[in-house]
Amino acid sequence: MSESSAETAVEAVRSAAATAAGNWRIAGVAGAAIGVVAAGAAAGVAIERMTVGRGMRRKARLALDSAGPYGALRGTPGKARADDGTELYYEVDDVEPEGGSAPRRRRLFGRKAPAPVTVVFSHGYCLNQDSWHFQRAALRGVVRTVHWDQRSHGRSARGMAQADGTPVSIDQLGRDLKAVIDAAVPEGPMVLVGHSMGGMTVMALADQYPELIRDRVVGVALVGTSSGRLGEVNFGLPVAGVNAVRRILPGVLKALGQQAALVERGRRATADLFAGIIKRYSFASRDVDPAVARFAERMIEGTPIDVVAEFYPAFTDHDKTKALARFAGLPVLVLAGVQDLVTPSEHSEAIAGLLPDAELVLVPDAGHLVMLEHPEVVTDRLADLLVRAGAVPAGATVGGYGSTSTAQPG
Repeated sequence: MSESSAETAVEAVRSAAATAAGNWRIAGVAGAAIGVVAAGAAAGVAIERMTVGRGMRRKARLALDSAGPYGALRGTPGKARADDGTELYYEVDDVEPEGGSAPRRRRLFGRKAPAPVTVVFSHGYCLNQDSWHFQRAALRGVVRTVHWDQRSHGRSARGMAQADGTPVSIDQLGRDLKAVIDAAVPEGPMVLVGHSMGGMTVMALADQYPELIRDRVVGVALVGTSSGRLGEVNFGLPVAGVNAVRRILPGVLKALGQQAALVERGRRATADLFAGIIKRYSFASRDVDPAVARFAERMIEGTPIDVVAEFYPAFTDHDKTKALARFAGLPVLVLAGVQDLVTPSEHSEAIAGLLPDAELVLVPDAGHLVMLEHPEVVTDRLADLLVRAGAVPAGATVGGYGSTSTAQPG
C-alpha cells in the first residue's frame, strides 16, 4: 500500500469520527474500518478497495452463513463470576470415562482417582470461544476441554468495571481466567492454550498466580501472541501511515465508542464492503474456504464498537515478558503465522528466545487466525504438546480437524 493511500484511509476514519452524529453513511464506513481493528489490525487501510460487488457479496454472505457449520459445537455450559462481578460464560467438553459414569470412576478401592488433565482455551480480541472450532472438534472424546468467552465477548456479560469507567487491562483478563479455572477446573492438572489476546491473558495469569502455574499447569501453548512492545507493530503499513494511525486512533475509537448505536447501524449496513479487508488481516492463504473466512468475519462483526474501543488501549500497556519465566521447565508450544500482520511472528520468536526449551513453530502462508487457516498444523502440534504434557497417551488418535483450504488434492 502506498503512503498516500494509507493517509487517505486515515483521513477517512478521522472525518468519519468527527461527523458520526450526523451522517450514518460515514459512521458506517468508520465502524467497518474499526472492524479491521477488531481483527487486530489498525484503521489505516485504503478505502478505494472496498467499493465493489455489494449485492454479490451480500448474497454470498447469506449463503455462507447458512452453509457453514463452523462455531456450532456446544458443550456443558457454566458461569463464573469475575472479581468485579462480571459473569463469564464457559463450556466444558468432558471425556466419557470407560466403564461407567464419572463420579463412579473417580473412586477406586475407596480412594479418589487422579483428576484428568483439562485443556483450557482462551480466545483473542474481538473473537469468541468458537474461534477454536477445529481444535475443539479434534479433541472431543480425547481430553477434557474448557472453552470460555472473555468479558464483553461472545456469551459473557459486558464488563461491570468498564460500565463504571474502569479501563480494561490485561491483568484483569488474567484474573478473569483464574475465576473460570476456579469454577470449571477446581482441581487437577491443566494445559493452558491462548491465541493473541488469549495468550496475553495466560501470561497475566502466570504473572499474578505463580503458585497456580507451579502446582497445576503441565503445559502451555501460545499461538499468534506477544509478550509486549505491541506499540511498535506497523500492521503492514508504511511508516507515515502507521504513525498517523497511532496519533489519531485512540481519539477516533473513543469518539466512535460514544456513538455506538449509530456506528453499529452503519457498520452492519456496509459490512459487505469490508470483508476483503478483514480477510487480509486474518489470513494469508489465497485458497481459504470462503465459509471459514465468513465465519471469522461474523465473529468480528459480533463485537460491539464500544467493546473494540474499551479494549484497544490495553494492548499498548501490555508487557508480560518477565512472566514468561513462570513457564520455564514446562512443555511449551509457541506457534505463529509467518505473515501475521497483527502480532508478527517476530514476537513469537522473542517469546521462544526466553523459553529455550519451547517448541517454536512458524507456519508459512499463514496470517493471524492461523488456527482457522491451517487447523491441521495447529492441531497436530497441540496434540504433540498434550502427549509431552501427559494429557493424552502417545497412542491417542487426534483427528477430525478438517481443512480450510479449497484447493483440491493433486
